[in-house]
This record gives sequence, C-alpha cells and structure tokens, in this order.
Amino acid sequence: MSRSLYCFIQTRNYYLRKTPREWKPDGIKYGKITYYPRNADHKDPPFEPTKLLMVQRVKPYKGNPYWEKYILDALKLNEIASDIAIVKNIPEVCAQLWKIKHLVKITPIYLPEKLPEDSDSVQTWLLDNGKFLLAPKVDSAREKATVEFMNDPKRLDRETLRTELRKRWQRGYNL
Repeated sequence: MSRSLYCFIQTRNYYLRKTPREWKPDGIKYGKITYYPRNADHKDPPFEPTKLLMVQRVKPYKGNPYWEKYILDALKLNEIASDIAIVKNIPEVCAQLWKIKHLVKITPIYLPEKLPEDSDSVQTWLLDNGKFLLAPKVDSAREKATVEFMNDPKRLDRETLRTELRKRWQRGYNL
C-alpha cells in the first residue's frame, strides 16, 4: 500500500483532506505537462531550442533488449562507444531518444548566428560541449611556410634542442 502526502486544512468545524496539487495554485500548461511555479508571478525566460543534437552512446550495446538495439542500429551507434550521431531535434527523433536515454549522452549543438554562404572557404569544428566553430581556411602559401619552419633543422625550440643534445650525449662529445 503506497503512502501519499496529504495536507489537513482546518476550516470551522472540520478538517479537509487535500493532496499537494489541490492546495497549490493552478499550474501552467505546456502541452501535456503542468508546471507549478514557486511564485504566482513567475515567468519563464524565452528559450529557443537547438536544431541539432549530438548523441553519443555511453553504456554497452550488449545486454540491451532488441527494441533498444534497433534504435541504436538506426543511429549507427552499435560499433564504437565513442562514435557520435548528429540528429535533428524533432518530436519523432526525441521520442526514440527518450527510449534509450539511459544508454546515450545527448548534447545540443549551438550553431553560430551567421553561417557562411561559401562552404569551401571555411573550416569547421564540433567541440564536445556542442559548440560549432567556424574559421576561415588558411591560404596555401602560409601553410607551406609553416611546414618549412617546422621541418627546419636550424630551428631552436625545446623539442629540437632536447633531441639534438640527447644524440650528442649518446655519441659522446669529441673535440
């Protein structure tokens, strides 16, 4: 037998038995969900949901029921746990993700305000926290100069000095 929380409110000669939802003020309806704010004048801040979600499997594939494996197979998250899937934030996909929420990590992808029109001149990165970064591509002359600098034997940086001094130590110093 389950116990439920009741509140006894004393009126003139008798007590009224009410559940918490009956003695709280009316809630705000969001579709099928009723939200009971702490204060009556509480207003939610405006919220714009993201258009894309990044889904990553964090629990094992083996040992799950077939209906959960079907969803993981459809998202191609059945091979390696570190693989990610990018999906649209639509009700159909969210209903599937709800069924496997205990197996995956879902991160919203935040796109920049202004997306470029020419995709050839832009490099993109998707970070673990859902940030989508854009950067202009580096021109070929600058990339070539960087490669030449990195491969220059006369370059004096920490790694080059360490390897060269280690080689001299192992060969022995001859005057």
